[in-house]
Amino acid sequence: MVRTVGVEEELLLVDEQSGEPRALSTAVLALAERRAEGDSAFEAELHRQQLEFATEPRADMRELAEEIVRSRAEAARSAAEAGAAVAALATSPLAVSPSIGEGERYRWLADKFGLTTQEQLTCGCHVHVSVESDEEGVAVLDRIRPWLAVLLALSSNSPFWQGQDTAYSSYRSRVWGRWPSAGPMELFGSARRYHDEVEALVATGVLRDKGMIYFDARLSHRYPTVEVRVADVCLDPADAALLATLVRGLVETAARAWRAGDPPEPYGVGLLRMAAWQAGRSGLEGELLHPATMRPAPAPAVLHALFTHVRDALEDSGDLDTAREGIDRVLKNGTGARIQRDAFARTGSLHDAVTECVSRTRG
Repeated sequence: MVRTVGVEEELLLVDEQSGEPRALSTAVLALAERRAEGDSAFEAELHRQQLEFATEPRADMRELAEEIVRSRAEAARSAAEAGAAVAALATSPLAVSPSIGEGERYRWLADKFGLTTQEQLTCGCHVHVSVESDEEGVAVLDRIRPWLAVLLALSSNSPFWQGQDTAYSSYRSRVWGRWPSAGPMELFGSARRYHDEVEALVATGVLRDKGMIYFDARLSHRYPTVEVRVADVCLDPADAALLATLVRGLVETAARAWRAGDPPEPYGVGLLRMAAWQAGRSGLEGELLHPATMRPAPAPAVLHALFTHVRDALEDSGDLDTAREGIDRVLKNGTGARIQRDAFARTGSLHDAVTECVSRTRG
């Protein structure tokens, strides 16, 4: 049976004239709910300058890609009615003073984490892939760890922060890493050890609940899925579909390795953090740490190594050609980080760069 995949995307609400983020999520969500007659796929997020949608679980990646495009278009329509636009940007290129959303949970985060909460106006993409059990899920988590940094590089879409070029391709990943539970995870070895670790982290009182387990990949606390959380939101919806396709390939490849008795790579968290930093810094423009060696290698070679690693799973799910074409496309056209920088280089205006990204968000 082919595993199902669901995608959660966070989008930035911006002023169509100035390009600056706008705190209009309440109005946009109300309009989206009215248009959907009460059954909206959109939700509020930590800041009022953003909103989130979630797709249905899909086995067919073409259907998933189409739903991502539809959901972005619906977000754009509702935002336009509220006097804004949506942009699939992982950070705002222009300066912004974020507004914390309403609700007791968000107030708790603001009180507990102070400036870290205030500065978390970041938009990510979370990919859920179905697993048969927690035991299989944890086996998958243990085996996909070295490849998560490659997914970050592929999705990198946040080169600007508060009006400045950060020199990173994914500065969102650096900001997100300020949460105490964010980042790479250790080898767990069993579902029991995973759950014991989660319970211990929540019991410290530093985290509010299991929803604050911000590992780069985790067992979802709501669905029978592995949830890969490492990626920036992708500017191009086709790249989001490619990301989801590769994540499903990784999950299936890891599950097969577990069933065959193949052990996970025993890399420590320190090396995985180095790989994530390098991916966030260079995206697909320079070198990455190759998951097989943890030594520098050209980013295209590492991305092709990921394709080779999951090739059998992609072939069995019917996604081989689509994934190959997607990888070739992103290497040719560039990630969102490159597209943003190219737009700024052409125009000298971050506003114009945001305007171009608003158009590209819908594909």
